[in-house]
Amino acid sequence: MRVLTCLVEFHDLRLVALAALVCLGGGFVTISLCLRARERTGLQRAGWIFMAAVAAGCSVWCTHFIAILAYRIDVPAQYDPLWTFASLLVPILGAAVAFQFAFHRRPVHSLAAGALLGLSVAGMHYLGMFAYRVDGIVSWDMGYVLASVVVAVLAGGLFMIALDADRRWIAFAAFTTCVVGLHFTGMAAVSVYPFAVDAGAPSGVEALAVAVTGGVLLLLGTGVASHLVDSDVTEQNVEVLRRLALSDTLTGLPNRANFVNHLEVELARAGAEGRHLAVAIIDLDKFKEVNDVYGHEAGDTVLRMVATRFAGQLHEGELIARMGGDEFAAVKRYAANDELHDFSARIERALTDAVRLDEFEILPSGSIGISVFPEDADTSVRLIGNADLAMYRAKAEVARSTCFYDASMDEHARERRDLAAEMRSALEQGRFAVHYQPQADFGTGTVLGYEALLRWNHPVRGMIAPAEFIVLAEETGLILPLGEWVLRTACTEAVGWEPHLRISVNLSAVQLAHGDLPDLVEKVLRETGLRADRLELEITETAIIRNRAKALHVMERIRTLGVSIAIDDFGTGYSSLATLRSFPFDRIKVDRSFVRDLASEPQSLAIMRAVLALGRSLNISVMVEGVETAAQLKTLQDEGCTQAQGYYFGYPLPPDRLPHSVPLAASA
Repeated sequence: MRVLTCLVEFHDLRLVALAALVCLGGGFVTISLCLRARERTGLQRAGWIFMAAVAAGCSVWCTHFIAILAYRIDVPAQYDPLWTFASLLVPILGAAVAFQFAFHRRPVHSLAAGALLGLSVAGMHYLGMFAYRVDGIVSWDMGYVLASVVVAVLAGGLFMIALDADRRWIAFAAFTTCVVGLHFTGMAAVSVYPFAVDAGAPSGVEALAVAVTGGVLLLLGTGVASHLVDSDVTEQNVEVLRRLALSDTLTGLPNRANFVNHLEVELARAGAEGRHLAVAIIDLDKFKEVNDVYGHEAGDTVLRMVATRFAGQLHEGELIARMGGDEFAAVKRYAANDELHDFSARIERALTDAVRLDEFEILPSGSIGISVFPEDADTSVRLIGNADLAMYRAKAEVARSTCFYDASMDEHARERRDLAAEMRSALEQGRFAVHYQPQADFGTGTVLGYEALLRWNHPVRGMIAPAEFIVLAEETGLILPLGEWVLRTACTEAVGWEPHLRISVNLSAVQLAHGDLPDLVEKVLRETGLRADRLELEITETAIIRNRAKALHVMERIRTLGVSIAIDDFGTGYSSLATLRSFPFDRIKVDRSFVRDLASEPQSLAIMRAVLALGRSLNISVMVEGVETAAQLKTLQDEGCTQAQGYYFGYPLPPDRLPHSVPLAASA
């Protein structure tokens, strides 16, 4: 009752209402800043805690002194400026320590921090009362003093616990109770007995009013500043996220999503203006081999430099993006064909200069496919798809790097899809066959073994050459079950041959990259009963170079089974001495192109001599492919070669028609 009596009889209720309003506003700002601080870390958290502490301290201080101004006892009062200012620092420092301590996120920490906050509010109140000087005697009721401190500590603890639990309204009520409850309970403890009333004595009320106004402005400034800072940070974060979502992190170019959005806008604009729109798809040629030979870091450098060159070739209204991997896409709105040809020429120009990597130079090249709106398509999806088809046509035609879409490409793509579907059906229905070509020792006229060669007898198209479907099988992944079938069929057939005859089976790069290839070979040998030393696997160096470390590991595992490994098509692609030194080959198979040109090109004969000498030096047997004439055979015999394969010794035939002997060299 004494608290209510003090409030009603000794206070100006208008100023009390103002003090309560300041307290409520300060509590709202304080809670908002605390919640922002809790979401931050490091220096950002420290900054938000500081602003929250300033807001809390100012709201407590302003509430107290506005309420003091509302205290009416008809006794002149003055305010010591030093202690009045000190009373502002106490709640700011106390709140800063309490907020920092509370963010450990444990209830006991929150309770302790709340108690500290309550004590700092009480400290501010009684330090402010110490600065309150009247011409009389001030007595204190220690019971109410103690009660005011208990109210502040309990309410402060509730405030911090509710804040930690994200119960904002409870925290808001607790903060208000802590400040207002302490003040008016503490004021109930005060009794003033004046010596005399001097109406002319200075009261110091004006100075205090100015100070309180400054505190309120500081509180408001803290709230406004925090809002502006948070809004700016949010906008910056949104902008960063937007850039990340729409940009390629490696090259800085727009990404696929950005490109598609831009293309949709440009399509609508071109349609409205009656203009043309070109979409170009650019794919870097043999880029994977750059990664394999020089490493992914070098590949990233090439991509960045090529992207920079592309960007440097753009004119106003054009855009180029990285679609992923080594594929880029560009778009241009144009009116005349000259503009389109200039656009494609500038894209090609970006790929003409070499990229320098330490002591190496890489000459980038690319295949470019272009489709045009509205002639080729009227939607973004079809434009990109048609440009993609044109790009693959450009990649297939070595003579030109840029290809424009035409309708026949759709037919070609449809044929490839149909062929892939028919290939799956053929494997399921047993329409594939394995033919065998003899591998000869023409010095003795004996057959050393046979190479297994896949054949597809199509019910409509007849016999389809492997060159037409093997690449497609690799692209679709069908090469894995198809290759397993060839291996199993060839091993099963070879079991019935003479025990000295070996069987050679070609491996695709896709099979070599598959981790379970050694397990598959071991399983097939076990299930068919073929001795491991009768099986030879042929691998091209192009297949090896895609992942040298993995290829070496796979081949070493296969060799531990007792299976031989031959390097096929040697002399083409990336053949090098380093490959022969690094990998455990048992045989070198020289590509047929060198045999074909033996009589007409001295360089081919020189290379053949070098390879034969290399084989002898490394103790690796050498077999020459593509022998078709007696003259070729005689040349090889003169150079010391005794193993060969080709039409001269026999065509690939079904297993029931295989020859068991071959012509001798002497009969040539």
